[in-house]
Amino acid sequence: MRIVCPFCGERELGEFTYLGDAKPVRPEAGASEDEVFDYVYLRDNVAGQTSEYWYHGGGCRAWLKVTRNTLTHEISSVEPAAGAGATKVGA
Repeated sequence: MRIVCPFCGERELGEFTYLGDAKPVRPEAGASEDEVFDYVYLRDNVAGQTSEYWYHGGGCRAWLKVTRNTLTHEISSVEPAAGAGATKVGA
């Protein structure tokens, strides 16, 4: 599998580290114990299109948001994760 980093271009998978599902949203301060438990421990096992965080440790060290099909490993989009060097795009 190869990932097209928006900063470095196409690179092999070994340069990246999977950091997990990008969809869970951190609960607000003062959230209930059940809401925090769900955020920390519960994840869906998606068969199909999913949004994930990846870290390009072997390259630009940027956090990326990758949309990938878990059945085929086809990657449909890669973008900088919010707050992770998005201003570098096009520089």
